[in-house]
Amino acid sequence: MGHYHDVQDELRDQYARLREVVPDVVSGYATLHRSAMAEGAVSAKTKELVALAIAVTRECDGCIASHARGAARRGATAQEVAEIIGVCILMNGGPGTVYGPRAFAAFEEYAAAQAQRLPQA
Repeated sequence: MGHYHDVQDELRDQYARLREVVPDVVSGYATLHRSAMAEGAVSAKTKELVALAIAVTRECDGCIASHARGAARRGATAQEVAEIIGVCILMNGGPGTVYGPRAFAAFEEYAAAQAQRLPQA
């Protein structure tokens, strides 16, 4: 596994502990997340790309990990992710040049893992 898998693993235990203390908050957020990211007039893949862009903008490694994984699982291509990151760099300047490459590395990590799960043709 790679760095962003490690980020998710680290956060998973911390989040589980918080869920024990404030279960309704965590449950409510999970419901909001499922609803916001569901297929609709805007595809789930596009929503993951938007979320990844916001994760870069917010400089959130845990969010980057989550939405890079989501983008990979929903079939985003490396070119799509790179172009979204290009917009992040445009809109964020210097911080985009730090967190954009992090997001691309995370996507590549999850895309490689996703490719290993798919049946080979």
